[in-house]
Formats: sequence, structure tokens, C-alpha cells
Amino acid sequence: MPAPRKYPQELRERAVRMVFEVRRQTGGAPGAIARVADQLGVHREALRGWVRQAEIDEGQRPGTSTTDAQRIAELEREVRELRRANEILKAAAAFFAKEMDPRPPR
Repeated sequence: MPAPRKYPQELRERAVRMVFEVRRQTGGAPGAIARVADQLGVHREALRGWVRQAEIDEGQRPGTSTTDAQRIAELEREVRELRRANEILKAAAAFFAKEMDPRPPR
């Protein structure tokens, strides 16, 4: 279960759009993140992370996209479950092999 977010998703998306808009209007001048963060009352570093992730998702910056990260997490969860199931099956096989052994116990 994901941790609760401090800022609603709508605010995050709006803030990122605003940063992109300010950058477009000012020709990419520095300070867009600080200006938007102060305007909306969000932490600058939080907004910086959201913008960075949005740039990755749009292919403007290298990194793991949100959908790729979600898929990786799903696959890691599935691998953990399969490994656990394999351990259970190995234990069961060993148990039944011991039960089926015709030799008397020592």
C-alpha cells in the first residue's frame, strides 16, 4: 500500500504545468520552481522532484519513468511471491519424499 501523499495529485500536476508554463514564458530563466512553489505554498524540493519526474516521463531527461517504476515494483513483488511459493513447494516435496521412502526410519 503506497504511503499517503502530503500534496494531492491535482496540486502536483497543476504545479508542474505552471513551472513548464513559466519556463516557456521566460525562456527557461532560473527561478521558475521557486516562484511557483512560493505561489502555491509547496516545498521547493518537492516541486523540483515532481518537475524532474515529469521531464523523465516526457523523455526530456534520462531516468526511470513512472510507468516503468510501477512495472518494476510489480515484477519485484511477483518475484518475491514466486520465490516464497517455490520454498513452500520444495519443503512439501521433501516432506512427501520422506513419507514415501520405503526404508524404515533409523
